[in-house]
This record gives sequence, C-alpha cells and structure tokens, in this order.
Amino acid sequence: MTSAARPVSTGIALAATVGVFYALCALLWVLAPGPFLGFMNSLFHGMDFSGMVQPQPFAWSGFLVALLLLNGWALLAGTFFAWLRNRLAG
Repeated sequence: MTSAARPVSTGIALAATVGVFYALCALLWVLAPGPFLGFMNSLFHGMDFSGMVQPQPFAWSGFLVALLLLNGWALLAGTFFAWLRNRLAG
C-alpha cells in the first residue's frame, strides 16, 4: 500500500535539504579552498576550474542570494515531484 506524498511537505523537505548541503559546501570552500578545488576538478572528470577562481573575500550577500534561489527552486521542484508522483500513482 503506497501513501500519497504531500506535495508542499515534500517541497519543504527538499528545500531544507538543499539549503543545508549548500551551506556545508560553502563552509568547506571557505575552510579549505585548495583541497575543495581539487575535489571539484576530480568530480567533473578532470576539468580544471582553477582559472575561474579569483581571490576575493567571502561575501555573505552572494551566499544568501544563492541560498534563497536554490531553496526556492528546490521547493518548487519537490512540490511538483510529489504532485506528479501522486498523479501517476493513480
């Protein structure tokens, strides 16, 4: 027996998860930019992102804007996902 997903609850759960992991990602970048850049290069099959890095201090405004945009997108995507799952389950 399957239970119907609650669309808004699913969207909120996804948005919260994306927000926490984005914050952790930003924290890792601030604490260890060199190893983090090496990890990102490996993650993307050896692409070299070092040319894109410009030395500048961490900007809270950029972090917060990105966090809000990612959370909003995740809320919409999670809500749509749960709605579609319920529709397809019939």
